[in-house]
Amino acid sequence: MATIDIHDLSGAKVGTLELADEVFGAVNEDLLWEAIKQYRAAQRAGTHATKNKKLVSGAGKKLWKQKGTGRARVGSIRSPLWRHGGTVHGPQPRSYEYAFPRKKLLGALRSALASKFADGKLVVVNAFNVKEPKSKQFREALDSLKVDSTAVLVEVPNHGNRNLELSSPYHLLRYDRAIFSQPAIEKLQLSLKGSLPKHKKKAAEEKAEKKATRAPRRRVKHEKAAEVA
Repeated sequence: MATIDIHDLSGAKVGTLELADEVFGAVNEDLLWEAIKQYRAAQRAGTHATKNKKLVSGAGKKLWKQKGTGRARVGSIRSPLWRHGGTVHGPQPRSYEYAFPRKKLLGALRSALASKFADGKLVVVNAFNVKEPKSKQFREALDSLKVDSTAVLVEVPNHGNRNLELSSPYHLLRYDRAIFSQPAIEKLQLSLKGSLPKHKKKAAEEKAEKKATRAPRRRVKHEKAAEVA
């Protein structure tokens, strides 16, 4: 089980936090791509539009009689066959949003957290306590934490505003650093760990049992080797 240092806003280390392998372990890049693709598709305005036969300007009168002129029959000057006529099958306003399974979204969020942790871009502070709600004090805190680029700050709802942006892994990957308060990372880790599928929970438990029983076996082998020598 990996650990991460906990700092205060002055940059001093005040403790460590254990991170669950089920949440901060492997990174599923394919799942991340799917989640980001779905999120960005849902953000599209979809306001593109072309004028069809109904929308272009022009009278609806029949230009000449159907038969007897020797010319091709025509019903309207707004016909798509004519210059300045309507567009056939052109783009119309629509929504690009589509459903994304909740389990896949949670899996992508776990992968985004694991990616930030693996890249050393995950920061945990004990609390976002400042004397006054001024941007200058937060700027000083970010400088103390050596954050020189974009960052997203995550706090639990009862200690601040509801962070609805973290509903998608896109926001974790969009910013260079992810800064969590200790209560926020603990609550998120517990929630994501509890949302694991049953087969993954079972695999994680079996892996933990193997790790727990592996060390004594090695010591026994070393003792036998010493007796033979």
